This record gives sequence, C-alpha cells and structure tokens, in this order.
Amino acid sequence: MFDVVVVSVPDTKSYYFLSPNELELKKGDQVLFESDNGPFVGTVCKEVYSEKKSNLVLPLKKVIRHIGETDQKTITKNANLANKALEDAKKFSKSLNLEMNFVDSYLNFDGSQMFLSFLSDDRVDFRDLVKKLAQKYKMRIELRQIGVRDKSKKIGGLGPCGLFLCCNSFLTDFNSVSINMAKNQMLALNPSKINGICGRLLCCLGYENETYTESKKSLPKVGFVMDTPEGMGKVVDIDVFGNTYSVDLGDKGIMKFPGEKRIEKNGKNR
Repeated sequence: MFDVVVVSVPDTKSYYFLSPNELELKKGDQVLFESDNGPFVGTVCKEVYSEKKSNLVLPLKKVIRHIGETDQKTITKNANLANKALEDAKKFSKSLNLEMNFVDSYLNFDGSQMFLSFLSDDRVDFRDLVKKLAQKYKMRIELRQIGVRDKSKKIGGLGPCGLFLCCNSFLTDFNSVSINMAKNQMLALNPSKINGICGRLLCCLGYENETYTESKKSLPKVGFVMDTPEGMGKVVDIDVFGNTYSVDLGDKGIMKFPGEKRIEKNGKNR
C-alpha cells in the first residue's frame, strides 16, 4: 500500500495521484507538485489515503510544497502571459493561413513551457507558428489539437439536464459511448435528445447502460411470441423499472405480466 494524495489542476482539468512527501495536506490546499512537464500548481481534492500498488503508475510524482503568498504573483504573471500568447497565436495563425480555433493556453509554474490547445477539422502543419511563438516568448511551446468533447471539458457549460457538464465537473476520461446504448435504454434516436452541447453522444448514456442490460435479462424482447398463463401472445412493450412486460393476447386484449413469473416456451422473434 502507498500513501497517496489526489490533486486537481484547473488549467488541464486533470487529476494527479501523488506522493504526499510527508507533508500535512488537507482538502482545498494549494500545492506545487512534480509532473512530466515540469512543476504545476494544483488543489488537493482528496486527502492522504492508502492505495494498492496495482492501481498506481509508479514511481509516484511528489508534492513539492504548499503554495505561499509570494507564489500568487508568479501564478498571476503566468496567467497573464498565457492569455497574451493565446491572442498572439490567433494573430500568427491567421497570418500563416492556418485554420485553427484556439481554445486555451497555460504555463507550467516555472515558466519553462507553454501549452496551447486548438480545434481544427484537418491536420495542421503548425511548425512555423511554433517557431514564431518560441522566438517571442523564449520558452518551449507545445500545441495540442483537441476534439469537440475536449473543448466542452475545458470550457464547461450546462447540459440538457440543467446541471453543469459532467466532463467539466468530475469526469477524468472519455469512455466510449455508442448509439446502441441509446437503443438499449429505449430512447428516441433524436440527435437533439441524445447529443450533448459538443454535438457528440451524451456521456451519461453510459451511466445506466449496464443496469438496463441486467434488468432486461428477466424480460422478453418486444416482438417475441410466447406462451403466457393467459395463452399465446406477442410482447408489445416492456417496463424495465417495473420489471413487467405487456402481451397482446388478441381477443383478450393487452395484459401485463411480471418479469420474474413469465412462462416462455418455444418463443420466437417475429
């Protein structure tokens, strides 16, 4: 078991599992920590706890120290410089006739490296743009092409449910979401209903998909012709939450049966 603290970084919308380095850390503390791209500032979002070795990527990066009052000047300076570089990147890309829609920019704490993210429909040769920015700002420049889901994660907003976007609030990775999930949950396949503000399928389609799959195991498929206590009939509807299904029995009309008590003999799909 390893002692671990979880730190979030607003600029990258990422979470890091770090060694507390024998420091006293509590939720909400601002700290400076090591990363593959130099030192970054983050906020402790989960206090020190024990984690299995198999769940971690070793060796763990360390928390360096708490952020002090003098560090706030550096943080503000870096933010201002990143904003200025973002405006310059937009101007330079336009002069170079590059189709790039810049989203954000940020620096690591020591100002040795700058990161800019952008959207584009095609692959972009931005080598000349990087040279221009590097010449002006005298630091390493890294441009990252992102997708529309990544843009929503960075910018945020409100989803169709009226709550803040999951990707901007708590999701750390984008799991695969397919149209079959919407079908499995019997949702109307209307893009305005099942797509998020990013234009892609709603991430939340994956939240309950497994529950629907398990619940449906005790229910027949719609269209199934089967034998029931009231005779043969065709399944016309299922209620996943109520664990019931409705069968058209012809002259007897449509009757509802509980899923756990159904009698299915030689059923077939029509």
